Amino acid sequence: MAKRAAPEVNAGSMADIAFLLLIFFLVTTTIETDSGLNRKLPPIEDNTEPPIIKQKNIFTVLLNGKDQLLVEEEIMELKDLRKAATEFLDNGGDGTCDYCKGKRNPDSSDNPDKAVISLKNERETTYKTYISVQNELVAAYNDLRNIRAEALYGKSFVEMEANLNDVNWPGDKTRLKEQLEKIKIEYPQKLSEVQN
Repeated sequence: MAKRAAPEVNAGSMADIAFLLLIFFLVTTTIETDSGLNRKLPPIEDNTEPPIIKQKNIFTVLLNGKDQLLVEEEIMELKDLRKAATEFLDNGGDGTCDYCKGKRNPDSSDNPDKAVISLKNERETTYKTYISVQNELVAAYNDLRNIRAEALYGKSFVEMEANLNDVNWPGDKTRLKEQLEKIKIEYPQKLSEVQN
């Protein structure tokens, strides 16, 4: 009796099936991306000389490798940082700021336009603490902008920004944009970040 050869499996369509599965998984898989920090960098200027800033107009925040805060050469808790930054920014020490509600301390910032917050951190600082400190400093600006927007327009700054970004908002977006710019000019966000 003659030996029969084992029947061969038709593998011609295996490549097609593998290719279809590959395409299926490529199309249906979602790849998450980190959005990062949303920061608008200042425009590049031809002026190479740094502006002269009086020391009293600089609010220094140091963050060491052990996640400890040193604000204006004093140890401070994170929960107190926003209040201290708000008092510094809204001081109105030179009297030129008629909308500032601060103590008008001549040893502190002259007005919000001249005030700069300098955040310095060491490499060993944890990312969580760094972001928490940065959030508190930005929140100080937002609090002052909210107060000013309420006084001028009866709405918070955050609400006005949300209306500007809402495509279904029925109001005048050009006017709203001008109002937001006015508040940003009165309380400009001047946050300098340095890494040791």
